[in-house]
Amino acid sequence: MSGRARLALCAWAATIMAACALLPLVDPATWIFQAALMLGVLTGVGALTRRVPLARPLTVAAQALVMLMMLTLVFAREQAVAGIVPGPEAFQYFATLLQTGADDVGRYAIPAPLSDGIRLMIIGGVLVIGLLVDALAVTFRSAAPAGLPLLALYSVAAGLSDGAAGLWFVLASTGYLLLLLTESRDRLSQWGRVFGGASHGPRAESTSGAVAPVRTGRRIGAVALGIALVVPLGLPSLDGGLLAGAGTGIGGGSGGGTIAAVNPVVSLRNSLNVDEDRQVMSYRTNTDNVQEMYLRIVSLDKFDGTSWTPTERSITEVPDDFGTPTGLATDVKRTSIETRIVAAEDYEQNWLPMPYPVTGVDINGDWRYEPVGRTLVGDHGQDTKGAQYKVESLIVRPTAEQLASAPEPPPALRREYTKVPASLPSVVARTALEVTKGSANNYERAVKLQDWFAFSGEFTYDTEVRAGTGTRAIARFLEEKEGFCVHFSFAMASMARTLGIPARVAVGFTPGTPQTNGTMSVGLRDAHAWPELYFEGVGWTRFEPTPNRGTTPDYTVPEDSGTSGLPEVPRPSQSASTAPSAEPSASETCSPQEAKLGACASESAAAVAGSDDGERSLWGLLFFSPWTLLILPGALLLLAIPLLPMLWRLRVRSVRLGAHAGALPKEAHGSAAAREVTVEGSRPEGSLAPAGRDAAYGRTEAAAAHALAAWQEVTDTAWDYGIAPDESQTPRKAAARIVRLGELEPSAADAVHRVAAAVEQVLFAPRPQIPAGLARDAHEVGGGLRAHAGRRTKLRALLLPRSTIRVAWALSARWADARDELLSRIPTPRLPWRRPSPSQNS
Repeated sequence: MSGRARLALCAWAATIMAACALLPLVDPATWIFQAALMLGVLTGVGALTRRVPLARPLTVAAQALVMLMMLTLVFAREQAVAGIVPGPEAFQYFATLLQTGADDVGRYAIPAPLSDGIRLMIIGGVLVIGLLVDALAVTFRSAAPAGLPLLALYSVAAGLSDGAAGLWFVLASTGYLLLLLTESRDRLSQWGRVFGGASHGPRAESTSGAVAPVRTGRRIGAVALGIALVVPLGLPSLDGGLLAGAGTGIGGGSGGGTIAAVNPVVSLRNSLNVDEDRQVMSYRTNTDNVQEMYLRIVSLDKFDGTSWTPTERSITEVPDDFGTPTGLATDVKRTSIETRIVAAEDYEQNWLPMPYPVTGVDINGDWRYEPVGRTLVGDHGQDTKGAQYKVESLIVRPTAEQLASAPEPPPALRREYTKVPASLPSVVARTALEVTKGSANNYERAVKLQDWFAFSGEFTYDTEVRAGTGTRAIARFLEEKEGFCVHFSFAMASMARTLGIPARVAVGFTPGTPQTNGTMSVGLRDAHAWPELYFEGVGWTRFEPTPNRGTTPDYTVPEDSGTSGLPEVPRPSQSASTAPSAEPSASETCSPQEAKLGACASESAAAVAGSDDGERSLWGLLFFSPWTLLILPGALLLLAIPLLPMLWRLRVRSVRLGAHAGALPKEAHGSAAAREVTVEGSRPEGSLAPAGRDAAYGRTEAAAAHALAAWQEVTDTAWDYGIAPDESQTPRKAAARIVRLGELEPSAADAVHRVAAAVEQVLFAPRPQIPAGLARDAHEVGGGLRAHAGRRTKLRALLLPRSTIRVAWALSARWADARDELLSRIPTPRLPWRRPSPSQNS
């Protein structure tokens, strides 16, 4: 066997050994055999093309082509030409599989089931890494840089398996060392001069050439391995975010093993920003008090300062009777109800949504019961897809007096559910003490915390606020006062624990929307998180700190606030009916101050679902966006290179329409008069204080910038679909041109003209009046262009958008500026002589 053939074989072995670090991530692990076989074919193609010989780039191109054809044969055979040649339909199917796989990766904890999407992501990533290793180590004869893709492959497993992949580090590093030791003698000799010692004796002189490469490779490997093991010990670990989700399943129980469980916080975070709501389940219940029908999925009771996650607990078979809930005394009023729930066919997760507290469940399938959280979790791949089940539960109605007079909880429970880490910023406990100052008991403290978040604290509900990272995430939320339900529930539960109140966070759905047939419809936008606080004699009790979401529990509104010691806080008006209304309720006595505090009548779930683009739902941040290929950052980094134009375009669209729109104050979306007011009142600009005038000017500037960004997005979207921009035209004429060439429907045409009119306001009006909803208009234009485009045009606009040429233009401009700057700094030499001109010679 030739030296290059041995090197190719070592490159194949090194890639497979590094890929073994991915084995704990999915179950079953049969993908490794398929990946090894396909990578072997790829290695053989490289060996054949190098023997021809072909030019190095052609060798790599031939391997890449064979890799694409193999992936097509395995995953997209029905969509390909002759079952092996990929066409537009095959590429679209690949994109769908990648999106599905990324969804599954975010949905399941380790080990995730081996779906087609996950299998494509893993096998495709291993093949890409193997191609790079073969190209670097064999085709270009440089084994050392080949360690970088191998390191990326190992880093994926190490990052996702929370350190469990460290067991595979020796195997991955052994593959790399094997690659180094097999590389050519000259390359190793050049590397080894620093490490190689002087030879002694006549025999050493004759054999040093043969021994030096092996000895040097071992020394290099030993040093590299030592550095890899020692250096991470001195590096700081990465903090998790405020929204860091649950990453582990629940072990134990009679089912045995680890049950793959949905990552509840990731799912919750994703559903807040879906563009279109869809039903995930419907239910029918025998109670009229549906405002208390929160459908609970799981409770998060483990708090490490950066995230809330479920504690790993033992599970058992589903009992016939769940018994009395923990802590519930006999003198507390309760009502037994029965609810029949039907999950949608496309709603797939492992935790079973149920009212709380549940007392019995009738369901078919492989389900297990976790008694502490009173939740059901699927075993051996069991999920909620199309599930139909009956739940018996309680509606607990404690009085304010019962909660206020609740005795101390059991020491063990108090100790477990009041734990806070030392890393929690002191401002959290300090703020909790300030907010609850003067409270006589834990009930009053809990109600004051709830009211401070929901009403008097001037917090803003915003689904597009980015999740914080690190231990100061909650402190930043308390300072900036913007977030969605996860921020509010996490913060209130953390503050309650600092006050000695047992607390945890529940994840699930609000009651949903009533239908004409008597059922309730629950959609993605009903996803929610809320804190649960424990009171002895009542048990775990729901609170609602999130503004404009859910319903405020009746037991947090004392009948006689004058004797309870609780402050009077503006609260949402209560409807005479306990059933949610399909129309938003109205309050004729709502003052501007109450409106600012969110104290007017709250909208129902149906009204919220139809709100403007600033109020998006909760399950779609993981759709095909830059986040999709970051799920497996190392394995798919190189696979994403052909997708960089698409990713750049998605990022630009997000910045133009998402960040700007989300950052704009509400006043910037109204009329000019609305933009000339302060937060407190409605005085005209002339009566504003200097700070108020500056704020009004800043809001106008932000609105203008948003209008220009929306217009830029409209023109770039049209360019992506083949309508090149014409900068000689006015915005109005350019809009008419886009409507004509794009064959837009009336609604999309009106959207183009609205954005163009807003740009003309910015450019020519002395006091521009920017309308609301420009981001929505830009999205509508894109949908209109997409509706009339052919399949090839759609694929080109998605994968190779024409507007990405702006990147090349920007780089070219920067290079020209840098070159001119450099030349301007170089002094021009003055020559001691000068050639006479022709006129002087004459």
